[in-house]
Order: sequence, then structure tokens, then C-alpha cells
Amino acid sequence: MLDRHYHLLRRLHSLSGVFPVGLFLLPHLTTNSSVVWGRFLGKSEYGDAGVETFQHEVDFIHSLPALEIIEWTVLFGPIAFHAILGIFFARSGKVNVDRYRWNGSWRYALQRLTGYLAVLFIFLHITSLRFGWTYLGLMPSFDVHHAASSLAIHFQQGQTGLLLAAFYLVCVLAIVFHFANGLWSAAITWGLTVSRASQNRWGYACAALGLGLSTMAVAAIAGYSTLDIDAARKIEEQMYQSSTESISELPTKANTESLPS
Repeated sequence: MLDRHYHLLRRLHSLSGVFPVGLFLLPHLTTNSSVVWGRFLGKSEYGDAGVETFQHEVDFIHSLPALEIIEWTVLFGPIAFHAILGIFFARSGKVNVDRYRWNGSWRYALQRLTGYLAVLFIFLHITSLRFGWTYLGLMPSFDVHHAASSLAIHFQQGQTGLLLAAFYLVCVLAIVFHFANGLWSAAITWGLTVSRASQNRWGYACAALGLGLSTMAVAAIAGYSTLDIDAARKIEEQMYQSSTESISELPTKANTESLPS
């Protein structure tokens, strides 16, 4: 069946890598790097706009109705589909950089390598967030109500923290390359860039996108690695207390019946 529908599966594979998996990378890295850019663009009520911006983003995501259904149908399902087909295509292809040392051969080899690394990291990332599997401290123990400080603790464990930050950085940059390079090849797969000139122009656009995403990835990891944990935890507790007080002050059904119309 795979051989008979090879070209169709190729297109579906490239499509799933762009929609929705690839496009999810942009808001995901934007949210994670908000601990840095939020200091300049966000509003502060408690002292550090970066911590507050990131916590607001996390609270918004976890307030979405039917979040788990959305994640499994819109995100995790397409990721699994893309990963399974990607492994099949990668194992059926051949790397020829030893014979043809040109740019395209190296990018093809890196696309396969970063794909394997992406599958491993995404699996670790999802299971650590959803099931709390930390893999002997390799992945962070994420606290929804103390989002920035729980990540900062993970990356500030002395030399161990530096190694974990380096591991995260390599994996995320690999995912960014896989997406940007895959976006370039997807345009060829779908017949959108036929001429060499159009492929070059689209290549520059994909490279610029990859550079922007890489900048956000570096900013996020650097931000958590240098964050003042105690100050961030104090801000997060104030935000959490404020949100719980706001909810408790909402009128109940019994009280609203007695309110004047």
C-alpha cells in the first residue's frame, strides 16, 4: 500500500509537517521566549513583565475548553502521523554525501538526522508535560502555576543545568532546521516552486524564518537559565492568589438571583 500510494503519502507527509505541526512551532517558541521579550513589550503589575507575560500565556492555554481533545486531535495525532511516515521515508532513502558533497546532499542528510532527534525530543517533551516523566531529571518537572520558575530551576542546577540547557538548545535548533528545510522541500513536493530561481527565493524566506525561530529558542533558554527564581516564584504566587480571589468574588447562582436587574 505504501508503494502504491507513495506520491500521495509524500504530499500528506509534507502537509502534516506544515499544518498544523510546523505552524505550532511559531506560537510555541513565541510563548516560551516571552520570558525575555515580555520584559520590553509586556505590562508589569508585580515587577517582571517577562515572568508575568509567560504566566499569562500559560494560563490562557490551560483555560481553553477541551484542551486535551484539541491537543490529541490537532497536534499529537498529526505529529505521530508525520513521525511514522517520516521514519519510513528516511529508512527507504539513501544518504550520498560521501559521493556527492554538494549542498543539497548535506541538507538531505541533516533532514533525516534532525528528524530522528525531533521524534525523540518531542516524545520526551510531551510525556514529561502530560505524565510528569522527568527521565531522571533530563526533562523539567513543569508547574502550571509557577511556569517560569519551575523551568528556571531545571536549567540552574550548576553544571548539570548547563548540560540540560545545551541538550534542549541542540534539540530545539534541530527541530527548527527540520521545519525550515522541510518547508522548502514541501514547496517542491506540491509543485509550488518549479524553477531554480523560485526555489532560491523560497530558500531565502525559509532561512529567514529559521533564523527567527532559532533566535527565539536561544532567547527562551537563556532567559530561564538567568532568571531570578525567588523573584519569579513570588510574582507567580501573587498572580495565582489574585486569580483565585477574582474567581471567588464571582457571584454564585444563588447570589445572582437576588441581584437587582
